[in-house]
Amino acid sequence: MEIEWKSYDPGEFYDEMISSPGNPRRAARAIAGYLQRLSAKQLGRRQHAADLAIAEMGVTFTVYSEGTNIDRTWPFDIIPRIIAQKEWSRIEEGLVQRMTALNMFIHDLYNEQKILKDGVVPEKLITGSKSFLPQCIGATPRYNVWAHICGSDLVRDKDGTVYVLEDNLRVPSGVSYMIENRAVTKRVFPELFRKHRIQPVDDYPSHLFDMLASLSPRPLDYPEIVVMTPGIYNSAYFEHSFLAQQMGAELVEGSDLVVGDDDCVYMKTIAGLQRVDVIYRRVNDEFIDPEAFREDSVLGVRGLLRAWRAGNVALANAPGAGVADDKVIYTYVPAIIKYYLDQDAIIPNVPSYRCEDREQREYVLANLATLVVKPANESGGYGMLVGPHATAVERNKFVNLIKRNPRNYIAQPALSLSTAPTICGQHVEPRHLDLRPFILQSDRTYVTAGGLTRVALRKGSLVVNSSQGGGSKDTWIVDTGAG
Repeated sequence: MEIEWKSYDPGEFYDEMISSPGNPRRAARAIAGYLQRLSAKQLGRRQHAADLAIAEMGVTFTVYSEGTNIDRTWPFDIIPRIIAQKEWSRIEEGLVQRMTALNMFIHDLYNEQKILKDGVVPEKLITGSKSFLPQCIGATPRYNVWAHICGSDLVRDKDGTVYVLEDNLRVPSGVSYMIENRAVTKRVFPELFRKHRIQPVDDYPSHLFDMLASLSPRPLDYPEIVVMTPGIYNSAYFEHSFLAQQMGAELVEGSDLVVGDDDCVYMKTIAGLQRVDVIYRRVNDEFIDPEAFREDSVLGVRGLLRAWRAGNVALANAPGAGVADDKVIYTYVPAIIKYYLDQDAIIPNVPSYRCEDREQREYVLANLATLVVKPANESGGYGMLVGPHATAVERNKFVNLIKRNPRNYIAQPALSLSTAPTICGQHVEPRHLDLRPFILQSDRTYVTAGGLTRVALRKGSLVVNSSQGGGSKDTWIVDTGAG
């Protein structure tokens, strides 16, 4: 039995591969033609081969929400998501613009606070943000860059417009899955990579290493870089170990490091203490230093903030960068770009309502059935209300939450997320997706060619997070030659 591609119909949604039944988009024509020549059995065999490869490679993620920590094999769909190089170039330009402005904003907040004095962003939103760290005021990290690694989530609406859904500036995860997705796809479809100009992503670890090395306080060709992990029970531990291995860096926990009397950071080794220059930390702000933040933290290093402020060690991302990760601050990003760069935002925000504003809050409360409500500082799809799919009880619960703490919530219209062909048993069906590209910044800025495409594997679902039942696809930036 062959899959009936001509009957594949995304309906009212924008599909990344098929513009209308039987008509693939230009950048996807060659790949779609190849896939259409495969029978359901052949396609199923390749999906099975991909699943085996992922199991053999040990690509896993951890789910906490079921009462125990459960390691699961990474869910992956072999049909790639296709984006034309010409369109991607403009998206890349927009991501560089956004990252540049956000870093200028963070640096300003911890120093002169001009943007607050000029009334572009209300001061009360910063002082009321749990991610604004007074302990970081006056700090000047190298290049005035605070968020060195960012994962901005992009979505496409049914009219084809690409929006930034949110920015992840604290400890963004997922890049290892992007790289592993590509490795598996090359094993499954080697012939496609020989015939088509698909932009590479496997150079990310070298770009990450170069960016981290550029932050070193000592002028060394090979500074000592470590990846600091909370440990094996963290949901992203696979990624921590993967990136450390790929960069040739040491993977450490807080207990492996110590701050000396000279305010330098040292790693404990069998040969004695060895100075550390750069820490790529995958531990949240409040846990990195029990001297400066949570006294009960066993994940951090006592005195680490002191060493960082003294300029003796670089931290990526810098503590306090999460102040621009706040979803309420997200609503001001177009104004932030205009303020610092005197440019209009290349990639628009999703239209948003701030519940701390009385009029906007009243609108949200009256229209919960059509809106998505998000807390300011949660991630992973937790703590949100998808109004169109929620029950009356769930909506009433959010009425009380919003009234109790309006500063903590924003609302957005429920977008009609774009779709892409996805293997569902013996059929290929449209499933909703988003995209998380990764941006690196120090003295230069680098954007991955594409990023991590996350897919809502459940029919009709808009929630793509792996912790909420989502999967992923390889993302191909395809050069068609003529744009």
